[in-house]
Amino acid sequence: MERHVVSCKLLVTALLILSSRTARSEEDRDTLWDAWGSWSECSRTCGGGASYSLRRCLSSKTCEGQNIKYRTCINVDCPPESGDFRAQQCSAHADVRYQGQYHEWLPVYNDPDNPCALKCKAKGSGLVMELAPKVLDGTRCYTESLDMCISGVCQIVGCDHELGSAVKEDNCGVCNGDGSSCRLVRGHYKTQHASGKTEDTVVAVPFKSRHVRLVLKGPDHLYVESKTLQGVKGELVLDKSGQFLLENTTLDFQKLSDKEILRITGPLGADFTLKVQFSSGADSVVQYIYYQPIIHRWRETDFFPCSVPCGGGYQLTSAECFDLRSGRVVVDQYCHYYPENIKPKPKLQECNMELCLASDGYKQIMPYDLYHPLPRWESSPWTACSTSCGGGIQSRSVSCVEEDMQGTITTTEEWKCLYSSKTAILQPCNTYDCPTWLAQEWSPCTVTCGQGLRYRVVLCIDHRGLHAGGCNPTTKPHIKEECLVTVPCYKSIDTLPVEAKPVWQKQAIELDEEVSVGEEPTFIPAPWQSCSRTCGAGTQRRTVRCQVLLSFSQSVADLPDDECEGVKPVTSQPCYRTPCSGVSDRGKESEKEEEEEETPEREELHDWEYEGFTECSESCGGGVQEAVVICLNKQTREAAEQSLCVSTRRPPQLLQDCKTQPCPPRWKTGEWSSCSASCGVGLMTRTVACSHRPSRDSNRTEVLRDEDCQSPKPIPVQACNRFDCPPMWDTRAWGQCSQSCGGGFQRRQVLCKQRLADGSILELPDTFCPSESPPSQQICAKLECPARWVTTDWSQCSVTCGNGIQRLEAVCRRQGEDRRHQNLDPENCSLLARPTKIRPCSLRLCENPLKPNPIILGQKKVYIQWRKGKKLQLVVGGYAYLLPWTTVVLRCPTRNFRKGQIRWLKEGKPLIVPPHLSMTSLGYVKFQQLRASDAGIYTCVAGQAREHFVLQIIGSKHKLSAPASWLLGGEQQKVRETDAAMRERFQELPVPLNRYDNIVEQLLELKGSLQDEKDPADKTQKNRSTLEDERANSELSSLLVLIADTQRLDEIMHDLSEGGQREGQLIAQLLSELAITQGENNESTLHPPEKAESSTQVPPLNKPSIKAPRLRSPVIIQRPRKVGVVPSSEMTVHVGVPALLQKPIASLELRCEALGNPEPSLTWTKNGKELQYNSRVGLLSSGSLRIQSPSKPDEGLYTCTANNRLGTTSLSSWLQITGGKGRSCVQSNGIGANGPICSERSNSSQSAELCHGQACPLRWRMDPWSPCSASCGGGSQSRSVRCLKGPEGRSREVESQQCLGSGRRPSDSRPCNQLPCARWASTSWGACHGQCVGPSLATQHRHVYCQDINTTKVPYRMCSGLQRPVSLKNCSTEACLLHWRVGPWTPCTATCGRHGFQSRQVTCAHRRTGKATREHHCMWRPRPPSWQRCNILSCGRAGECRDSTRYCEKVRQLELCTLPQFKSRCCHSCKNT
Repeated sequence: MERHVVSCKLLVTALLILSSRTARSEEDRDTLWDAWGSWSECSRTCGGGASYSLRRCLSSKTCEGQNIKYRTCINVDCPPESGDFRAQQCSAHADVRYQGQYHEWLPVYNDPDNPCALKCKAKGSGLVMELAPKVLDGTRCYTESLDMCISGVCQIVGCDHELGSAVKEDNCGVCNGDGSSCRLVRGHYKTQHASGKTEDTVVAVPFKSRHVRLVLKGPDHLYVESKTLQGVKGELVLDKSGQFLLENTTLDFQKLSDKEILRITGPLGADFTLKVQFSSGADSVVQYIYYQPIIHRWRETDFFPCSVPCGGGYQLTSAECFDLRSGRVVVDQYCHYYPENIKPKPKLQECNMELCLASDGYKQIMPYDLYHPLPRWESSPWTACSTSCGGGIQSRSVSCVEEDMQGTITTTEEWKCLYSSKTAILQPCNTYDCPTWLAQEWSPCTVTCGQGLRYRVVLCIDHRGLHAGGCNPTTKPHIKEECLVTVPCYKSIDTLPVEAKPVWQKQAIELDEEVSVGEEPTFIPAPWQSCSRTCGAGTQRRTVRCQVLLSFSQSVADLPDDECEGVKPVTSQPCYRTPCSGVSDRGKESEKEEEEEETPEREELHDWEYEGFTECSESCGGGVQEAVVICLNKQTREAAEQSLCVSTRRPPQLLQDCKTQPCPPRWKTGEWSSCSASCGVGLMTRTVACSHRPSRDSNRTEVLRDEDCQSPKPIPVQACNRFDCPPMWDTRAWGQCSQSCGGGFQRRQVLCKQRLADGSILELPDTFCPSESPPSQQICAKLECPARWVTTDWSQCSVTCGNGIQRLEAVCRRQGEDRRHQNLDPENCSLLARPTKIRPCSLRLCENPLKPNPIILGQKKVYIQWRKGKKLQLVVGGYAYLLPWTTVVLRCPTRNFRKGQIRWLKEGKPLIVPPHLSMTSLGYVKFQQLRASDAGIYTCVAGQAREHFVLQIIGSKHKLSAPASWLLGGEQQKVRETDAAMRERFQELPVPLNRYDNIVEQLLELKGSLQDEKDPADKTQKNRSTLEDERANSELSSLLVLIADTQRLDEIMHDLSEGGQREGQLIAQLLSELAITQGENNESTLHPPEKAESSTQVPPLNKPSIKAPRLRSPVIIQRPRKVGVVPSSEMTVHVGVPALLQKPIASLELRCEALGNPEPSLTWTKNGKELQYNSRVGLLSSGSLRIQSPSKPDEGLYTCTANNRLGTTSLSSWLQITGGKGRSCVQSNGIGANGPICSERSNSSQSAELCHGQACPLRWRMDPWSPCSASCGGGSQSRSVRCLKGPEGRSREVESQQCLGSGRRPSDSRPCNQLPCARWASTSWGACHGQCVGPSLATQHRHVYCQDINTTKVPYRMCSGLQRPVSLKNCSTEACLLHWRVGPWTPCTATCGRHGFQSRQVTCAHRRTGKATREHHCMWRPRPPSWQRCNILSCGRAGECRDSTRYCEKVRQLELCTLPQFKSRCCHSCKNT
C-alpha cells in the first residue's frame, strides 16, 4: 500500500516538473525581453504626433517581436497661425544652395509613390526635390487622411486617433457612428428664364452639413452666399476651376464647357445659400445632394426636486429639445419635425424615504409603504393619423393606474395621479405638406420629320424634397404626348438593297469593361448571370444601378437613374454555350452541296475564311492592320492545315485603318545637366516637357501644359555628388557699425564649416580649415560727424526760495575722428532744433509766505454769433455780438478763489437779476433767451481781480443795437455825458466799448451778401477757384459762432487804418480764416459736456473735441505782413506776401502752411513750371522752400500748391532782388485777391545808394555761399567775407579789424544738407481688417522702413531726422458704411414768437442698401439734430392781434379760447368767440 502511494507521489511530481518546463518554454518569448520603458515626448505639440516606448532583449539569443512600439499623442488641433507641419519641414531646408542661390521650399503633398518622403518644390519655379528620405514622426501621409508617417512608414490611424484602428467617420462626421445624426437630402431644380429674374436660389444648405455635391447642366452659372451664426454675410463668385475658401470651408469647383460641378466635403462653417445667375440661352437643370445634420436633438434632463421633503416622495426626469447650433433649449416641435428623433421616456425614482418627525403631537404618515410604487398615468398607443399628410389628428386614452406589491397593475381613481399633469389625449400629426407631382422637361421628338412622340419624367416629391410615393395617381401629369416636326418626309427613290458585310467584318465579342464607382454618378453594372439555357440560344441578365462614391466616408450611395449621365447599359443579352444534341445543319449543307458545281471532295469540307485582324501597326496616330485568313473545317468550324484548302481560291489580302485617334500628349525628357555642386549634395536638372505631335505625317511637335500629360511627371531634378565637402570658411554679413560717423568699426562672424553628404552642415574648430581666416572686423563710418546740440547740466534755480524753474543747457559740438568732441559756434547748429527742457525747482521755503492772489482766467476772444443756436457758453475777458433769443452761459474761471464768492457787476453797478437771468452757485451767469436790454458791460469780481465782458445784440439787417444807456445824440458817442459818474466808470475800464464794432458790422454785411445769389465783387476774384468758393460757403453754413483773437482783430484794424483799397479783401480773408480754422470748435462751444458746468480749471473752448475730424479740402493760411527791408541775414516770408530784397542775405525761406484733412501735400512751381531743386534751392521737411544766398537768377513768381483728394489750392509770392524801390506783387487764389496786381512791374534798373560820401559807415560784405560739398548726410559751405568802406559803387576793402565796431564778423563757413542720405519708404496698404461700422474701428497696415539712395534697407536711426510715414490708419469699406440719414423738416408750429419748433426724422442707415439699423452703430459721427426752433420773429406791435401758430383753427373748434395760453397765441381766431 505504501509502495503504491509512493509511486503515485513520484508520478505527480514528475508531471508537475514536466508541466512547469512546458509553461516556461511558452513564456520564454516574453521573459527574454525586459519591461517596456516609459513613453517618449510627443513628436508634435499639436495636430497629433507620435511617441514611442523601447525595451531591450535580455538574452544573448535573438528575441522575437519588436523592441519598439508607438502610439498617438496630443490629438488637439493646431492654431491657424502655426502653419502646416510638412511645410515647416520644407522651410527648414532654406539653406540648401542650388545653382548658386537659395530657394524658398514649399511642400509637395499626396505623393502616391512615397508619401512619407519630404519632397519640396522651389517657389517660383517647377523645381521639385526630395530633401529628406522621411518626414518627422506625426506628419500626415495625405492631406485628406488621418494616417501618419512613423519612422518613414505610413501607418493607418482611425478617426479615434488610434494606430492601426479601422474606425471611420460616418456620413454625419461622427466617429464610428451609425449615420443617425444626419439625413440625406437630394433634389432637382430648373431655372425659369421666362420669369424675368436675373438670379434665383437653388437650395439653402445649413451649417455643419457635409458631402455637398451640386451639378449644373446648362448655360447658367453658380455662386455661393454665406451667413454665419452671428449674422456676418459673405459671397463667393465661382468664375474658374479651382479650390476656394469661404468661412473656413474649402469649396472644390470644376467649370466645364457644358456644366459646372461644386463639391464641398464640409462640415460647412456657416449657412450656405447656393444660387444660380441666369444667362442667355436655354434653361439649366441643377441636381444636388448633401447630408444635413439633425440640429435639434432630445436631451434628458436631471432629476427634478423631490415632491415631498420627507416621508417618501418621488422625482422624475424629462426630455427637452436642444438646439446644437445655438446651445439653447427650444420648444418640442423642433424635435418632432425629424422622424429619426425618438423622445426618451422620463425616469421615475423614489426620494426622501426617511420618516417625518412628530410635530405638536401630530405625526405625518407616509403616503405609501417604503417599496410601494406611486400611482402613475398610463396611456394607450396613439391611433393612426386621420390623414397621411397635410395635417391630421390622432388620439389615445389616458388612465391612472396603481401597482401593488406583487406587480399587478390596476386602474384606480384619477385623483391619485393628480400630483403630475395628465398627458395629452389629442395631438396633431402629419403636418407636413402632401407629396406633389414634379414634371421634368420634355425630351426631343422621336422623329426628325413629320409626327412623332416625346417623353418626360414625372417625379413624386415629398416635403423633404425626396423622390418618394404617395401622390394622387389621378392627378399625375401625362408622360407622353405627340409632337410634330415641321419638316416634310420624303422617300428616297433609289433605295438600294443593304449590302451584306463580308465574313471578316464580323464584330468581335464585346468584353465587359469593369466600371468602378467614382465621385461622379455612374451606371455600375453587376456581373452577368449564367445563361438561361445550357445549350442553344438563351438569355443572360444583370442589374445596373446609378451609384456615387462619398469620398470622405468611402461609402457608396444609390441614386435615381436620371441622375447618371449617358445611356444606361443593357440589362440583358443573348447567349450561346453549346449546340443541343440531335440538332445538325447537315441537311442544309447537303442542299448547298447539290447546288455547287463539281469539286473535289476535299474542297467541299474545307474552305478559306477571314478571322479577325492582326495587331495595329501603331498604338495611336493612325496605323494599318491586315485581315487574317485561315483554312476552316466547315463541319467542326475549327482551323485546319492550310494545305487542306485550295490555294487558288484563297481570298485577296485586305487592309484597314486602325488607331486613327491622335496620339495623346507625352513627356519628353532632355539630357541631365552637370552637377551644381562638386560635393555635399548637388543637383542635376533636365528639361521635362509635355509635347504632342498633331498628326502622323507631321514632324512638328507642340509643347503643352503639364496638366495635359498623364501623371506622374518624370522628375526634372535629382541629387548628385553625395559625399562630404572639405572644411572651408563661412562668413556672415557685416553687423551694424558702432558709430554713425567719425570712424567706427563693425564685426562679422567667421566660422569653419563642412557640408556633409546628407546636406547637413557641421561646425568645426578653426584649425580644420586650411587657409588663413578672413577678417572679422573692419573700419566703417569714416565721414565727419555733423554738428549737433549736446545737453549739459541744469542751470541754477530761477529763485532763491519758493518754487522756480531750471533750464537744461545745450552746447553745439562735433565729434572728430579721434572720437573727441569740440565745441563750435552755435551758428553751426542753427539748422537744428535746440533742445529745451524745463523742470521745477525749490531750494527752500520762503519766509512769511504770502497767500496767492486770486486770478481770473479770462480769454481775449471776440464771439460773433453767425446763426441761431440752442445754447452758448462764453468766458469773460472779451467781446460778444449775439443774436436775440439765444440762451447764454457766461463763465468766470478763477484760481485761488472760491467760486461761490464771485460777484458780478453790470456797467459798474451790482448786477440786478431779472426773471430770465440767473446766477449759479459756481459763479456762472445764465441768460435764458437774450433780450436787447441785456446788452452792456459785465464785470466779474474775484477779490482784487476783475475781468470785463462786453455784450452787444445784433439787430435787424445785421446792424448792432446798443442799449439806451450808451446812446446820446450823435452816433459816435455812446456814453451819456450827463451822467459823469457813469462816464468815469466807463473810462476806467481797460477795454473800449466799441473797439471792434466796425469790423463786426462789415463781417455781418459780408454774411448778408454771401446769402444772396453771388457777391458781385466775387466776379473780379479771378484767382479763386470754384472749389474754394464751395468750401468756404459750406464751412460758413455750418458755423454757429465765429471766434477771433483780439490780437488778430487788432492787426486787421491796423491794416484798415492805413487806407487803400484792401478793406474788402482783408474782411473777406478774415472771414475765410475764421471759417476754416474754427469750424471744428463750434460744437464744443455750443454744446459742451454737462460736466463742464462744474469745471473751472479749463475753459470749454480749450477742451478737445470728441468727434472725429471732418474731411476738408486744403487751404493755405495767408499771414499778411508789411513789405520792407529785413536787416537780418536770414529772412522768412509767408507765401502770399512779396519778398523784396534790397541787399544780399544768407538765406530766404518761403513758408507755406496748409490745413486740410487728409493732410495735403505741398509742391512748388516757379513762373508756372515745376521747380528744379539743387544744393542751394531745397525743400524743408515742413514743405516750405529755402533758397540759400538768393541772387538775380532766383527772381520770379513762386507758387505753393496744396493738394489732397478733396481739392487743390495755391498761393504765390513774387521774389524781386533790386537796389531801388520795388513794387509789391501778390498773386493768390484766396478770398482776398482783387485781381492781378502784378500786371505792371517796375523795369527800372536804377539802384539807390544807401549812403553818400563820408556818411557811409564801415560794413561787412559777404559773397554768396558756395555750393554744398555734399548733397546729403552733412556737408559744408564757404564764402568770402570782406570789410568795405565808402559808398556803394566806390567802396574799397579795408582791414577786417576796422569793421569789428560794426558788429561781429559773419561766419565764412557753415554746415549744409544735414539730412541723412536716406529716406522713409513704405509698402502698399494692406487689406482693411476689423469691424467696418465706422472708420475708427477698422484698420489697415503697411510696412515702413528706412532705405538709402540705392533702395537698400538701412537702420531706422538713419531716418530719425525725417518725418516717418504712418504705418497704421483707419479705413472703411463702402459695402458696410453707415451714416446718419435725415428726413425733411416738418412745417413750423408757429409763424412768429418764441414757441415755434419743427422736427425731422434722423435714422442710422446703410449707404448702399438704405436699410436702417440701431443708432449706436452711427455714434462715431455726431448725430444731426432732430428738432429746432423756427420763426423766432417778433409777432408785430404790442397792440396788434394776430395768430402765432397754425393750430388756431383747431383751438377755436375745440373751444379752448377761454384758456389764457391759447387766447394769447390765437388772438385773431379767438377774437369773436
